[in-house]
Amino acid sequence: MQLEKILSTINSYSVGLFDKLFGKNKTYSKPQEPEHAVIVHFRYEMDSLEPLYQLEDALEKQINEEGVGEFDGHEIAVDLSDGFLYMYGTNAETLFKAVKPILEKSNFMKGAVAKLRFGPPEEGIREIEVKLPE
Repeated sequence: MQLEKILSTINSYSVGLFDKLFGKNKTYSKPQEPEHAVIVHFRYEMDSLEPLYQLEDALEKQINEEGVGEFDGHEIAVDLSDGFLYMYGTNAETLFKAVKPILEKSNFMKGAVAKLRFGPPEEGIREIEVKLPE
């Protein structure tokens, strides 16, 4: 019993000492994570990936300049027939508006379908699909 009291007293002094030396324990809030997504499914059917890489560079530059999210990359079929582009941000509509003009300039994006997801990837989250002009 006496030992517990002594240990408790030492603990309270050491915590107080650390608070004085290092400041009170602060709670930091995590910055808002990108929850929304723009996922573009496109027909590719080209022999080289260079046009895709050029488009990705333009998208990444635009997204960074506008500060609307991040470009995450692509998936493409082994036979280069079709693929997906992945972009994330805090507002899917704002992100899509920023990249839409660049997508529309690319020949292989004609007729592509962009899925705008307004929240994390789970059931019940609102999604809309937007077809790019042919």
